[in-house]
Amino acid sequence: MVGRIIQTDACVSEGARWLAARDARMAQAVTLCGPLPLRRQADGFAALLSAIVSQQVSVASANAIWARLQAAGLTDPAVMAQASDESLRAVGLSRQKARYGLALARAGIDFEGLRRLPDDQVIATLVAVPGIGAWTAEIYAMFALGRADVFAPGDLALQEAARLLYGLEARPTEKAFRAMAQVWSPWRSVAARVLWAYYRVARQREGIR
Repeated sequence: MVGRIIQTDACVSEGARWLAARDARMAQAVTLCGPLPLRRQADGFAALLSAIVSQQVSVASANAIWARLQAAGLTDPAVMAQASDESLRAVGLSRQKARYGLALARAGIDFEGLRRLPDDQVIATLVAVPGIGAWTAEIYAMFALGRADVFAPGDLALQEAARLLYGLEARPTEKAFRAMAQVWSPWRSVAARVLWAYYRVARQREGIR
């Protein structure tokens, strides 16, 4: 079944209050960081294609490629599915990303149907597509679908924030972090927002990268 959906800033605030009431370190971070961002975005093909385009390139490069994709109509899955490798390379996609974009367009994902699937089925459906890993699928579930109880334990910024906030000797492994995050359920995606916000504050304080 589908759990809580984060739709407004009030939902995020509710989750932050719940976390702060049960976890003293979370309470410390919430107080330090202030209001958390909603970070909702539209769901669908374009959101996932954008995530693929953004992998391992600068923001400026990703924005430039995305603008060319839009101008060519390639953010429409029907158009992308018929595109040639040459046309995709011409707008700036690497050979690998062109292959991923075509795979996504041809995967036949029912994006409206995803809204009705449980979190684990959403992620399983997405990671079955070449080019979409667990992190991309989890981020999509969190911010495009608004799932309140999804986490991204492989995210390095979240790992580093947890190390700093909880005084750990090292960043938690993905497996350990997934287990650690269980205590933040049913608001794990709000816990992620807290940790990302805390990471930004800590980075400014300590000069970390």
